[in-house]
Amino acid sequence: MKRSSRSTLIILTVLSLGMLALTFASSALYRIFCEKTGHGGTPKISSLRPSRIENRSFVIRFNADIDPALPWEFRPAQKEITLKAGEVGLAFYEGKNLSPLPTMGMATYNVTPHKAGIYFNKVECFCFLEQHLEGHQETTFPVQFFIDPDIVNDPSLEDVGTITLSYTFFKLKQKDRAKRKHE
Repeated sequence: MKRSSRSTLIILTVLSLGMLALTFASSALYRIFCEKTGHGGTPKISSLRPSRIENRSFVIRFNADIDPALPWEFRPAQKEITLKAGEVGLAFYEGKNLSPLPTMGMATYNVTPHKAGIYFNKVECFCFLEQHLEGHQETTFPVQFFIDPDIVNDPSLEDVGTITLSYTFFKLKQKDRAKRKHE
């Protein structure tokens, strides 16, 4: 009976530690999952460019939000652009540190409507990267993207003519920075 209890204790301890490890890794794993699948309006990150351009055009609108704890101004340089499915677009966001002290921020993003997220691909982006601005420094953040030309074959997206790309900047603290290095 003692041997059975000891085996059960070891198995439960290993399972508990494994579940604890998955809990800590879940945020990073979920972010990777969303980037690869477009789940929840998360645009996919692609290093490949589309091989064709379709005749269907989309209006891409740009939105910018900022966490009140971050003393920055952050806005899109353009309100919207129009491009065809498969055409590569380039847009810019502008940021300015309103503080006299250096600060760090990190942006998250999403696409609405969420169902368009699986077709929205970013080639180059400033998101999920530490952005460091010196006191009163201004900068431009580029984002290069395309809408997968296969969107024209998806009947559930026939009603979509406008897609909004939204970024939110959050203040990055030293402990957050140390945590990200370990992810």
